[in-house]
Amino acid sequence: MSWVESQTFWRGINVGATLLSSLLEMEEVELCFPQLLKTSCRKPKHSSSHILLLSVLLSVVSLLTVSLNMLVIIAILHFRQLHTSTNMILLSLAFSDFFVGFLFLFQLMMVDGCWYLGNLMCALFGILDLIIVSASVGNMVLISIDRYVAICDPLHYPTKVTLKRARVSVSLCWTCSVIYSTVMLRENLDNLDKFSSCAGDCTADFGITGFIIDLFLTFLIPITVILVLYAIVFVVAVSQIQIMRSQVSVLTSRYSVKAIPKKSEIKAARTLGLVIIVFLSCLCPYFCISLLSLDSLLHTLTGVYVMSLFYFNSCLNPLIYALFYPWFRKSIKIIVTLKIFKSGSSNVNLLHP
Repeated sequence: MSWVESQTFWRGINVGATLLSSLLEMEEVELCFPQLLKTSCRKPKHSSSHILLLSVLLSVVSLLTVSLNMLVIIAILHFRQLHTSTNMILLSLAFSDFFVGFLFLFQLMMVDGCWYLGNLMCALFGILDLIIVSASVGNMVLISIDRYVAICDPLHYPTKVTLKRARVSVSLCWTCSVIYSTVMLRENLDNLDKFSSCAGDCTADFGITGFIIDLFLTFLIPITVILVLYAIVFVVAVSQIQIMRSQVSVLTSRYSVKAIPKKSEIKAARTLGLVIIVFLSCLCPYFCISLLSLDSLLHTLTGVYVMSLFYFNSCLNPLIYALFYPWFRKSIKIIVTLKIFKSGSSNVNLLHP
């Protein structure tokens, strides 16, 4: 073999090796839509074991969230004894948590980092997600206000916080959430392709002004109100408990009995305080990641885990009710055993043994 033929032979080997290497690299890159080679997004490289684990976890939590919150909704709507102002707010919270269970299904589709339902569904998903987040935060504020009045002004609580006012407040909460979310993400609906960099991408952009407004309205201001009100509730409840225990004199007790909130109100404040603490624990990581980058919420496993943690809060609320509310445990037994279909079941006594 001549020198020229030898060089040509080895040059062909090098070209073939380069082509083979390129083909192997192309095989390693997975696309969200393989048929769209130029416009498809690349799938993030996630461990298959992590994806499987997260898929199973989200499926189980989704089923539990929908089922448990459905029990709360049925219980409060069916049993007349539970038609109170506080439970009306809990019913609203249960509805938002119930819808979160369906958002888990969308999270299941995004565990591999791709969105397969198109830009219109992406925009609608963003609006639905923002509505639920806003309504959940609003419900927590209403719970804080309810407990504040019940503990700090027990004499006027029955007249200030009525069932009708609770219904109006809940309706306003949801109405404002829908209007706010539609206004914030209106541009995403008008220009479906504007914020999509490639096929399989699902992002929402508020702009700098919208982001600041959203940060204050759905995070900083509500959390500040919740923390301040519950700090006051905690201080007042502790002081009132000390008064009830001390009972220094008959005169003191005579003037303090009517001014001190009922033991049941204090217990409710403690239980709902736990609900708020769990809510804030799940909400804060979600907003912290959002502050860094919205993309990280959709295209990294860390972001998916953080969003799942926020959604998981909706599954925890009914479990807290089951642990601390006897009426919820009794209602579950009646619903599960189908005694709810008996005549007069709505008048069952759930609050007293």
